Amino acid sequence: MKRISTLALLAALGIAAASAQAAQPDAGLTGCAAKRSAIENQLKIARDAGNSGQVAGLEEALRGVDNCTDSSLRKEREQKVLDARHEVAQREKDLKKAEKKGDPEKINKRKDKLAESRKELQEAVDELDR
Repeated sequence: MKRISTLALLAALGIAAASAQAAQPDAGLTGCAAKRSAIENQLKIARDAGNSGQVAGLEEALRGVDNCTDSSLRKEREQKVLDARHEVAQREKDLKKAEKKGDPEKINKRKDKLAESRKELQEAVDELDR
């Protein structure tokens, strides 16, 4: 029984890794071209897997990329960075409040939330150059 669970877990991880890899644009592309490429790669995997719901959503996203300009995409990504920075600042305030109160459970919870927000900020910053 344990062997079956391990095999199922490994299969799921393999599928997840393939999906994550497929979400990447083709090498050398940036901006809207990279966004289009990543969606097309995801679309191919969804079609191969027979996931019609995901296919429909990705086709809609692909149609939306037709209106994409590199400058509008850059602006959108810059706004995402600003929003993420604001979120980090708010989480830092929340953590300081919890530390003043001294409740270890709340402190740990706030630390986790702050770490999550910092990760999202880093992802948004990384996305700026794509």
